[in-house]
Amino acid sequence: MRFQAIRQNEVPKGREGKHKRIVTLLLNQLERLPSGNALKVPLSALPDSKANIRAALNRATHQKGMSVATSSDSTHLYLWKAEQKA
Repeated sequence: MRFQAIRQNEVPKGREGKHKRIVTLLLNQLERLPSGNALKVPLSALPDSKANIRAALNRATHQKGMSVATSSDSTHLYLWKAEQKA
């Protein structure tokens, strides 16, 4: 065989992408955020572009079944818990 074989139970499950740390931090803060409030995150505090962080957040919130809305201006990314769609 050209490639190494390993047992299936040794195959890593799940994905720990490069945005895991910031996404986990943001989601933990969102979960504790009182209703009617939003997180105000300086873009300078993000480890990647606003678009890439939003994409990573979108993947994570869909996986967790959370509904999160975002907005931004030239210096901040805003996040808040959105109303769940019926």
